[in-house]
Amino acid sequence: MEKEIRCEDDDLTHVYTLMLFPNLTYKVSIDLQVVQEGYLEDDWRFLVDKVIRDPTAKKPDNWDMREMIFDENDTKPEDWDKPETILDPNAVKPDNWNDEMDGEWQPPEIPNPEYKGKWKRRLIKNPNYHGPWRAPFIQNPDYVPDAYLVSHHDIGAVGFEIWQVKSGTIFDNILITDDPVFAEKVGNNTWRKSLDLERLRRDEYVDIEKKRQQGAEESNKQQGEALSGASERKHDGKGSKAIAMEEL
Repeated sequence: MEKEIRCEDDDLTHVYTLMLFPNLTYKVSIDLQVVQEGYLEDDWRFLVDKVIRDPTAKKPDNWDMREMIFDENDTKPEDWDKPETILDPNAVKPDNWNDEMDGEWQPPEIPNPEYKGKWKRRLIKNPNYHGPWRAPFIQNPDYVPDAYLVSHHDIGAVGFEIWQVKSGTIFDNILITDDPVFAEKVGNNTWRKSLDLERLRRDEYVDIEKKRQQGAEESNKQQGEALSGASERKHDGKGSKAIAMEEL
């Protein structure tokens, strides 16, 4: 299926319904409420596509895909060209420099703070920009409509293709019928009758778990306080003994 339908992920029982109609449309319901509908050909890959990109089409020679271009009217400022490095104007020739032995002294080079790098024309929006080119759609010569996609005369079994990492899911009360009113009636007589009881049992379980967790936290807190009190009493005893020894 091309469109994703998210399943319920709680611990309650749910009823899923797929309805197929002679006009090749469908409806998907969860708990007797429609969550998605459409055309079988559009949302399932039963048939090849009705239209495809023309494999023989070619991009026109004048098709411009450059979104930005350099501004041909942009000119380089007269003061742009500066050397990348300059002689350090603050450098001083060492006192021990001997021109005869060391050669003519020159200040070292340093980065030029006025250097701006290589000049480039600024970018502007291309007035002739056509956007990305894609081949036009044409009718698919291999497409053959099938008016009998929903025709199933002999159904001998029902299978489920499922990927999940948590075990324990149970499937039951599987019904195949051509009567949507009857299907809804069965759903109300099976799923809906037990729904309130399921919710009650779930809420009771959640309440029990909450109280159990609160009790465990309270017990841990009391144990921590008891250990802390015992440690303080132990330190007080040592202190009293030390004072008594000093008095002696």
